[in-house]
Amino acid sequence: MSPVRQYRWVLPHSNASAGSADRDFPGKVKKLADELTISPILAEILVRRGIETMEKARLFFRPRLDDLHDPFLMNDMQKAVDRLITAVRVGENIMVYGDYDVDGTNGASLLWTFLKSIGAKVDSYIPDRLKEGYGISDIGIEKAKERGVSVLLSVDCGITAINQTAYARSLGIDLIICDHHEPGDSLPEAYAILNPFKPGCEYPFKHLCGCGVGFKLIQALCTHELVQSMFGGDAESQLASYLDFVALATTADIVPVIGENRTLLRLGLELINASPRPGIRALIETSGLNAGKITGGQIVFIIAPRINAVGRLGDANRAVELLTCASPEQALSLAKVFEEENRNRRKIDEETFIEAQELVETTAGMEKESAIILHRGSWHPGVIGIVASRLVERYYRPTIMMTTVNGVAKGSARSVRGFDIYQALKQCEDTLLQFGGHKYAAGLAVEIDRLEEFKDAFSAVARERLSDELLTPEIHIDAEIELSDLTPKFLRILNQFAPYGPNNMRPVFAIRNAEVYGSPRIVGNNHLRFSVKQQNRVFDTIGFNLGQLEERLKNRYVDLAVSIDEGEFGGHAVPQLKIRDLKSSI
Repeated sequence: MSPVRQYRWVLPHSNASAGSADRDFPGKVKKLADELTISPILAEILVRRGIETMEKARLFFRPRLDDLHDPFLMNDMQKAVDRLITAVRVGENIMVYGDYDVDGTNGASLLWTFLKSIGAKVDSYIPDRLKEGYGISDIGIEKAKERGVSVLLSVDCGITAINQTAYARSLGIDLIICDHHEPGDSLPEAYAILNPFKPGCEYPFKHLCGCGVGFKLIQALCTHELVQSMFGGDAESQLASYLDFVALATTADIVPVIGENRTLLRLGLELINASPRPGIRALIETSGLNAGKITGGQIVFIIAPRINAVGRLGDANRAVELLTCASPEQALSLAKVFEEENRNRRKIDEETFIEAQELVETTAGMEKESAIILHRGSWHPGVIGIVASRLVERYYRPTIMMTTVNGVAKGSARSVRGFDIYQALKQCEDTLLQFGGHKYAAGLAVEIDRLEEFKDAFSAVARERLSDELLTPEIHIDAEIELSDLTPKFLRILNQFAPYGPNNMRPVFAIRNAEVYGSPRIVGNNHLRFSVKQQNRVFDTIGFNLGQLEERLKNRYVDLAVSIDEGEFGGHAVPQLKIRDLKSSI
């Protein structure tokens, strides 16, 4: 099975978007372009993304905290607030229980920091990935009991913890769940469940990350008279100071960057760039980033892996320690440990990736399968999710990577566009011990003696649901442009489309019949660099890891699929075309 090299370009007029079937689509584009005094090309992209009016454009380009929904629209919010306020008033012990990833550790840090600020007796706990696995564990509940905890507040986990919730209740512990994962067929009998996906919950925005749900809880707590009195009647003004936690979690958890998520992320990035707390500042410094210019992409690819590394290879409680650290000196010392752990993680990651590729290439019949399912008992459970993602990128197949933990095959699943891997696992649930997750990422556990049965069941689901079309990677083109369209105003407004993420990806443009200008060359680690010319406009291009496409430049004219970013020349920002794909012009 060789890596996929060909892409199918999906053009706007062939895209089943809201705009393509709307007879008034051209009128909406013209009206928005006139009202905003922007290029019709940019207006068309906005309308296709559901931004059709001046007010929606204001929400998109100039979001404010006031735009957030009333947190009490979330089912059980009042119960959660009342229980926590009672715990604060009478001095009960509270434990914040988070998952070991970026979302969970930031959620735990956010809730711990806020509750501490209002006088709560609060502790935090992140489970051991190897000993306890994902979610609320009996070990964690017993730790809470040992510490005299009467209120356990979970974040980014708990929605499927039916047995653990019953165990906590039997020990006299009230459990409040803040989660965003899909519920199972039944719900835990917790004191309160905050989850937009909870059946019957009428909260209007469904796509918050776990930390985002935690933020809604502190937003609700800020309305209470006790909290108001602590902050001179203006507790809501404190909310903005917690948005850095939410920005890290929202970006790293790959949730849709629309609605409330866009507001939280945009304002959170502003906070990170203007006044990062010591732990985040230390991560920025040790990772070699430029303070004040942090983007969502840098969080995903540089900062988040460092936070995840300490949980993948050791104790994720260290992530909470760093994120809540008040001392710049201590934070810098901790961040250096994160840097070392991340180097170790990358080494293990690369070794595992090489082994996984060898399995794929040497296993008979795997090239005919619609999904890749691999198991090796020696693989480190902390890196199999990363490697699964890399295999999806390389082979463009849904991929499940599994290792053995305490005699059980445990794994991470990653998917391709159009294939809901959570629902696929649900179809195989009679072969699984447990599973959970999202449309494109999930976790699972299988008894070793049922591993082949599970593989057969999942492979059958994949064959049934995955057509050749779904197994061909797509590049969605937002608009066709000419180089002359790239004026300074166009580029300035385009930059304001950020922050990017699912449902608001960086726009991709098709440029037809561009002349290859100058001599193409390979730079760095297989990066293709050359210039293109059209109507006397010349732009630099770069295709990261696309050196193999140099052969296509033998024709003097090419069609490009590009995104547009800022490069630097002579100390000044200049537009740079980042190649996604290229073809010889017909």
